[in-house]
Amino acid sequence: MKLFTPEKTELIDVTKVSSSVDGVMIEGMIMGALPMRAVLTPGELRKAFSLLTLRTVWTLIAMLFRPGA
Repeated sequence: MKLFTPEKTELIDVTKVSSSVDGVMIEGMIMGALPMRAVLTPGELRKAFSLLTLRTVWTLIAMLFRPGA
């Protein structure tokens, strides 16, 4: 999975998501050069859900059915 900037340049390429003792481990490359390992903890996941609005949730669901690269 790749995340892009608004200018369509690659920001993060997530290569692996796995379970760990501390939460969920996310591995990848930042800007194609810097290896990254991040841990998503239960508390931070709850904070992420508080950022979502109904409109954003609807957009995420709709994106699953859109064609695209």
